[in-house]
Amino acid sequence: MSQTLTRRQFVQTSTAAGVALATPATLFGKAPAIQTGVKPVVISSDNGNVYKNGGTKTGVQVAFDMITKGSDVLDALVAGVNLCELDPADTSVGYGGLPNADGVVQLDSCCMHGPTKRAGGVAGLEGVRTPSLVAKAVLESTDHHLLVGKGAQDFARNMGFRIEDDLNTEKSRGLWLEWKRRIDPEHYLDPKKRGDAMMMAGLGMVRDGLIDPDHFWGTINCDGVNSKGEVCGVTTTSGLAWKIPGRVGDSPILGAGLYVDGEVGAAGSTGRGEANLYNLCSFLIVEQMRMGKSPKDAGMEALRRVQQNTVEKRLLNARGLPNFGLSFYIVNKKGEYAGVSMYQSRYAVCTENGPQTVSTEALLEGRAGE
Repeated sequence: MSQTLTRRQFVQTSTAAGVALATPATLFGKAPAIQTGVKPVVISSDNGNVYKNGGTKTGVQVAFDMITKGSDVLDALVAGVNLCELDPADTSVGYGGLPNADGVVQLDSCCMHGPTKRAGGVAGLEGVRTPSLVAKAVLESTDHHLLVGKGAQDFARNMGFRIEDDLNTEKSRGLWLEWKRRIDPEHYLDPKKRGDAMMMAGLGMVRDGLIDPDHFWGTINCDGVNSKGEVCGVTTTSGLAWKIPGRVGDSPILGAGLYVDGEVGAAGSTGRGEANLYNLCSFLIVEQMRMGKSPKDAGMEALRRVQQNTVEKRLLNARGLPNFGLSFYIVNKKGEYAGVSMYQSRYAVCTENGPQTVSTEALLEGRAGE
C-alpha cells in the first residue's frame, strides 16, 4: 500500500537525495572539470631531445612541461623548438644553420593552431634566429598565411624582432667554405654535372663525418596535444645545406612540412622536402587519420605514395628504391602517436614518463644509399 508524503517530508527526502548524488565540487558551487581521457604528448624529430641551448631541458621536455601546466599548446611547442633554433650546435635550424650556396643562412618555418584553425609561415627569412616566432606572429597579427624573403624580414623588423647581418657561426661558415673548396666553382660545368657535383660534395662531407646525416637536410618538426585534445604543430628549418639561394622546401608549406586539423590531429616532416612537396604528405596523413587510420598506418600510406612517385633514376639507389630519407611525426587528438620513415631513423617523444628518443617504424629495409 502506498504512503502519502507531506510537503515537508517531500522536501527533506529530495534534499537528502540531492546531497547523496552531489560531487564535492558541486557542493561548493563548482562544476567538475571535463576530462577527455587524453594523455598529453609532444612528438618531434630527434633533435627535439638533444639540444638544450645551455639549459637543463630539451625541446620536447620544455614543451610538455608547459602544456601540462596549462600553457597554450602552440606557445609550448614554439618554446620547445626555440631551443634548437637558438643553439649554435644544431646546424639544421636557426642560428648557425647550414647556409645556402652563397653562404647566407635562409630560414623557413610554419605553425598551425588546431583549436582556432589558424596558421602562419615564413620562407627565405634572413637575419632572425627564431623564424618559428615570426611565423607565429604572422598567424596572430595578419590575415595571411605565408610571408617570404625581404617582405618576411621587414614584417619581422616591424614586429620588433632583432635583425642580424649574419646568422652564420664559425662552424657553419667553416663547413660552407669546405663545401666551396670541394666543388671548385671556377669550373663551368653543365647544369646537370654541376648539380651532381654540389650534391656529391655535400654527401661526401656527411660520409667524412663533418655533417650529421640528419642535418644535411635539416629541420625540426614538433607536434603536441593537451588533455583537452587540442592539437597544434610547428616546423622550422635552415633548409637543405648549400641550397640554391631562394630555394624553399616543404617546411613552411601548409600541407607539406606541417598540417594540423584540430578535429583530427597533426603531422609534420623532416627529410627530402621536394619529395614531400610533390605529395603533400602531411595533409595526406591527416586525411588518412580522418578516415579512421592510426597514426602509424596513415604515415606508412604517405611513405608508400612517395615511393610510388619516385621514378627519376637520379633519385633511386642500386635497388631501385628512393635514395633519400623522409620521416613523419604524427599525433591524433586522442594522444596516439607514431614516428615513421622511409628508412630506419629516430624521433623524440615526451609523455608523463619523460622524454625519450626511440626508433621510427621504417617502410624500407637497409639504408638510402645502399
